Amino acid sequence: MIDPERDAQGWKSKPSSPSMADVHRSINVSRDGPSWRRAAAFFGPGYLVAVGYMDPGNWATSIAGGSRFGYALLVVALVSNIMAIVLQSLCARLAIASGRDLAQACRDAYSKPVSRALWVLAEIAIIATDIAEVIGTAIGLNLIFGIPLEIGVVITALDVFLILYLQRLGFRWVEALVIALLAVIAVCFVVQIALADPDWGAVIRGFAPTTEIVTNPEMLYLALGILGATVMPHNLYLHSGIIQTRNFGDSLYERREALKFATIDSTVALMFALCVNASILILAAATFNVAGRTEIAELGEAHSLLAPMLGLAIAPLLFGIALLCCGINSTVTATLAGQIVMEGFLDIKLPPWLRRLITRAIAIVPAAAITIWYGESGTAQLLILTQVILSLQLSFAVFPLVMFTADKRKMGDLVAPRWLVVFAFTIAFIIAALNVKLLFDFIVL
Repeated sequence: MIDPERDAQGWKSKPSSPSMADVHRSINVSRDGPSWRRAAAFFGPGYLVAVGYMDPGNWATSIAGGSRFGYALLVVALVSNIMAIVLQSLCARLAIASGRDLAQACRDAYSKPVSRALWVLAEIAIIATDIAEVIGTAIGLNLIFGIPLEIGVVITALDVFLILYLQRLGFRWVEALVIALLAVIAVCFVVQIALADPDWGAVIRGFAPTTEIVTNPEMLYLALGILGATVMPHNLYLHSGIIQTRNFGDSLYERREALKFATIDSTVALMFALCVNASILILAAATFNVAGRTEIAELGEAHSLLAPMLGLAIAPLLFGIALLCCGINSTVTATLAGQIVMEGFLDIKLPPWLRRLITRAIAIVPAAAITIWYGESGTAQLLILTQVILSLQLSFAVFPLVMFTADKRKMGDLVAPRWLVVFAFTIAFIIAALNVKLLFDFIVL
């Protein structure tokens, strides 16, 4: 029986006004000329997504994992990267096939109570992300310029004006800023890894799976933190929204080509991010774990120990610069994701500056309180906790995404192939099972 409230594709309504309407379809894709020129038009969104691999919360979990367990958790970074490649390709597929971002798709596919519940969970994930970015950026300002953490936390609220200015110039300027900062981060880590001179044989063995990750509750906790810091819920909403900044056309051929180029962009960007993400863990393992400092988790403590351990004063400076660049990048992507989530789920258009200040205020209050009350040790624990919260929220974004892209009626000719659906559902159930195991260990132990 056909639901009269739904269209032929099973959606409750036609796509509403797009999220980020001021930049929707604003970047033209050439209809003729060489294919590389059309591919170049899709270069950018994948790198905004890749920022999720390098946000300050990821630093905390990777440094804690590397110092505590050496290279053993590198396999988690690799598996997380594979999961991210699959899931981000589905985000692009959903957006290009349906004309909806993930938030709009949830609103148009589910009942109002269900979609509102998903919205609340998505907002929790964005707040957790924002807290990590607030603390990480504040620590970066402290390490480089000596600004007290409490003041640095407040300064991070000002990033909204930078984002607004860049969006006024055009969305390509936002992407250019992110890519430039990623290049700085990469250079910083190349130098630091060269100085650390890790055991490359042990690094390679670290990419091999081990059952201890599941059987050791402490290792599982950090593994899920790395997973939550890598495959981030807000990235799924983000990618499905920003891919629609491309004016790729509406014919089946144009949409197929758009999907191909968007998938290449995100895959290459995520492979780059894996290198940087793994470098954080390798640096911690090669310096702190080898020296027997297995308790290192605070970013400030890691920064102060790099100079004596690596023998050069420039090492901690590079660490601080990379951390600050990560924090700035992450605030850009969280701003965009927050805008997409609110507009998509609620169909409410708020000025970007107001939306950003609201989420920033929610993040700054607990971040400032913990920074003032507990100092750097408290911020380190909060950073890791936010990443575990992100991991727990992940299933509520992944399952709808996989189900939408597997639905022939909703996706039409761009429905995900059977092998990809099976792979994606496997990823979704693995994430859910690991989270159940984490909660069981937390309650029992």
